[in-house]
Amino acid sequence: MKRINFTKKGFEIMFKKWQGTNYAAFCSLKKCIRIGMLSAMYLTLFDYGQALAQTDTTITNKKINLEEIEVSARRTPAIYSEIGRVVTVISKKEIEALPVQSVDQLLEYVAHVDVRQRGPLGVQSDVSVRGGSFDQVMILLNGINITDPQTGHHSLNLPVDFLSIERVEILEGPGARVHGSNAFSGAINFITGSTDNSNIKANVMAGDHGLYNAGASGNIVKGNFKSFVSANKSASDGYIDNTDFEIYNLFYQGQLNLEKEKLELQIGYTNKGFGANSFYTARYPNQYEQTKTTFASLSFSSKSKNPLKSSVYWRRHQDRFELYRNNEDAASWYTNHNYHLTDVVGANINTVINSSIGKTAIGADLRSESIWSNVLGTALTDTLLNIPGEEVGFFTKNYNRTNTSFFVEHSYTYNRISVSAGIMANLNSDLGWEFDIFPGFDVSYWINNGLKIYGSINKSLRMPTYTDLFYSGPTNYGNPNLKPEEATTYEGGLKYKNNKGISINVSSFYRNGKNMIDWGRPSDSPDGTRWTTSNISDINTVGIESVLNINLQQFIQAQRFLQNINLTYSWLNQDKSLPIGYDSSYIFDYLKHKFSGSLQHSIISHLSASWSLLYQDRLGGYSEYDRASNTESPKDYNPFTVVDVKLSWRKPTYTVFAEATNLFDKKYTDIGQLYQPGRWIKAGINISLNL
Repeated sequence: MKRINFTKKGFEIMFKKWQGTNYAAFCSLKKCIRIGMLSAMYLTLFDYGQALAQTDTTITNKKINLEEIEVSARRTPAIYSEIGRVVTVISKKEIEALPVQSVDQLLEYVAHVDVRQRGPLGVQSDVSVRGGSFDQVMILLNGINITDPQTGHHSLNLPVDFLSIERVEILEGPGARVHGSNAFSGAINFITGSTDNSNIKANVMAGDHGLYNAGASGNIVKGNFKSFVSANKSASDGYIDNTDFEIYNLFYQGQLNLEKEKLELQIGYTNKGFGANSFYTARYPNQYEQTKTTFASLSFSSKSKNPLKSSVYWRRHQDRFELYRNNEDAASWYTNHNYHLTDVVGANINTVINSSIGKTAIGADLRSESIWSNVLGTALTDTLLNIPGEEVGFFTKNYNRTNTSFFVEHSYTYNRISVSAGIMANLNSDLGWEFDIFPGFDVSYWINNGLKIYGSINKSLRMPTYTDLFYSGPTNYGNPNLKPEEATTYEGGLKYKNNKGISINVSSFYRNGKNMIDWGRPSDSPDGTRWTTSNISDINTVGIESVLNINLQQFIQAQRFLQNINLTYSWLNQDKSLPIGYDSSYIFDYLKHKFSGSLQHSIISHLSASWSLLYQDRLGGYSEYDRASNTESPKDYNPFTVVDVKLSWRKPTYTVFAEATNLFDKKYTDIGQLYQPGRWIKAGINISLNL
């Protein structure tokens, strides 16, 4: 809807309703948008030559993408510029520019996100935020919680291929009052999205070590119904012995857009089989693992004055872990592989009440987590269960718990200030269905048009994983009496942006963690050598983060060579109160210093380059195993720097690229004795055709 007003300076058009996809970001503002036509025409005529190289819409789109998109940092709808939290948004354009081919590679370039790859190119990685553990981060797909209750090792087994991801949102710090329990130190939301145009896409990539990746997707739009489907397969012979892998992905997303309601269905499946050389211990280099993830959800949302959103979902994860691959050279005591199957069923609802004093969200979440295993859980009292898809073996144990959360949040924005406060009331069957309250508060204030100050206080909760509770083996044993972790986090910072293409974010936080869970060797361990889980005392974490983004074509308008630069630095320090004689496996192991930088520049017409640098200095160490002497010796992690580069030839319907990761062939380890790949050359083509 539009209205034309004539003024002394010309005339302006006021838009209240935007229907084109290119202007969808304005919808999230829920305001009238004024565009002064005389000024716009004058600038266009005055600078027509330069506009051919860089139009004003490029600048506008940059601002929209960063400031005016709706992000999932509150339960009430909030645009990026309003929130008083540290949220990083990675757009599709940024994903395509970087020399990355998997989500774990992508997340490595986010400040205060620690990614430790056990297997390359999305095979398996542990991701943590702000010095937390890999079990303390909630993973979401289009806002649906797909975190694995067995272990955080499996949380990045996304039922969708990398090229189908349109945007990634990383919330640093507690997300309990927004997403529920287990969003302890952060939450990562992977967002897929079909465009409003029908198209087909295909991609092929090949590289060193027998690597190949092939996939295709299609988006069909008919009236108010959109369907997106994708399929992908990737494989490699491995960069060292027993690091081969094979991965399949299938994904479907359908949307039915009615006048005031929207229904959305998503179904995904991924199957991974991979050699797991030294994944969990270097004593057994011939490990193997296969994982399967199936996911489905159905969501409903309304567009009324008081919008309602609800969803139901199901996630099944199944894995087989072989300490001796195909039982080759297996020890006499090794009789069975480890088999696990988790089923998660959940439902949630959230409504927003709009009034003259702001927006109030009221919601609830119900989640049931079940596991069947021959290792984790309590012994089955009736008949043993066959393992789906396996010719041998039985499930001998199982366990179930249910979590219910209730949410209330109120937010208010007036001129330059935006305030949000809320609570989560949580009940869990493992805690006797007693209420626990987790409040949170955040505020942001624009000092002027370019400078914002913000701060927040939030409390969070994490329930132990089933591995924490039950996993027992030759060198460790679980602890079914673990208490949940709790923490209170204080954070604050400054954000600055200007119309010259510069944006800066500087922030700090302090987290006081209680009942923190760790794998360690207590002084009263039965034999002094076996590791176990326990609630150690307090862990206090302090962190600082700085991020600088410069759109160099805006900053230096006379040149066309340099395009974008991004620099991030983060620092952490932890103060721990541990029992006397306690030997920790994880708690002394965190990323002390991290620096990342990326630069994009053009070379000639259609040809551009993207450079990325990553420096990490990790506190802690590991036990290096010597097979010849059958002994272990302690070794500290060494700082390392790796450089990646990508060349891209872009045309409207296709992009040809070549990239080299670890360009200078740096030898380093970032998780135990598992050395990471050296220089890896890849090349491929992505094709996109509108129908």
